[in-house]
Amino acid sequence: MYSARPGGGRYHPVLERLAVPTSGSVALLTGGLLALGLGGLGELHSGWLAFAAYLALCGLLGGFSRPGAAPVIGLAAWLCCNAFAEHRHAELGWAGPWPEGGHFAAFTATALLVSLPTALPRRTVRVALLRFDRTA
Repeated sequence: MYSARPGGGRYHPVLERLAVPTSGSVALLTGGLLALGLGGLGELHSGWLAFAAYLALCGLLGGFSRPGAAPVIGLAAWLCCNAFAEHRHAELGWAGPWPEGGHFAAFTATALLVSLPTALPRRTVRVALLRFDRTA
């Protein structure tokens, strides 16, 4: 396989992205594993480190998922962050629509912004047709 497309630019093969249900399952599983890791570090409390860790998780999963999976990833990250990091003991707490909606919007936006460049259409390979001249 060649490494560059005609007309410049490196060759980037099209990668298969995770479907929405698969992305949600992976997000819930990795969110729980992240909570275990944060618990081992003693960081299971409402703070910037847990929030940043879940934002990084959304960004990582967004890179492997389709853009339509961003709300599912954001909801799974919000559930795990709220239940395990902010309120602990696997209890969902409600601080009001603006703080909780802001967290959900941040998680969803992170997953969406990372997944959007992979959804852009690929350039087509341009082939120049060579004309055969019989008079020469």
